[in-house]
Amino acid sequence: MTVPVDITDPKIAKAYAHPLRIHILGMLDDRVASPSEIANELGAPLTHVSYHVRQLAGLGLIKLVKTTPRRGAVEHHYTAKIRPKITDDTWANVPDIVKGNVVTGWLQQVGAHVSAAAAEGGFDRDEMHISRSALTLDDDAWKEIAKELASTLERIEQIGEEAAERVADDPHREHWRSTVVMMLFEGPNIAAGLPEDAGIRRHRRRRERAPA
Repeated sequence: MTVPVDITDPKIAKAYAHPLRIHILGMLDDRVASPSEIANELGAPLTHVSYHVRQLAGLGLIKLVKTTPRRGAVEHHYTAKIRPKITDDTWANVPDIVKGNVVTGWLQQVGAHVSAAAAEGGFDRDEMHISRSALTLDDDAWKEIAKELASTLERIEQIGEEAAERVADDPHREHWRSTVVMMLFEGPNIAAGLPEDAGIRRHRRRRERAPA
């Protein structure tokens, strides 16, 4: 379930202040796993992962699903309680340092998903899609594309919820985990082959003068 979250709330901002927590949230989306399993997959120390899992649970972003006895101890298994959605207005008010951590965590998560899927043949399906578009946009075009992506994402999530209901009604129905990634970001000017023209320079100066 996608739920808007106010990342400017100090408690929520704390959850997003560390890239590892964002990565853990992504791993627990539509999945149940223990801190030990997460640590093994990430190659991270169990003590670090367990700490961040406890923080996320305390903030209500993940929930305990079950416990399993393991060699004289109890292993806790969690899943994401909600699928956070950060609105445009909220993102505009997020401090730059928090934005940096959020983006870093998301990119690490996306990169891991894409690499793992490619290794498993996840791009072999006839209907798979991968594309990149380098565009020159003004403010009107940027906002128009952002609106289109938001609408598409809403429809994609609706389709996913309908599929999950069909699988729940018929567990033997063929199904598989899938990932959809959408991005809209500024630049990079050099890599995209765009000239460093006056319009780009003016836009950059406006951002530098903007209040933090």
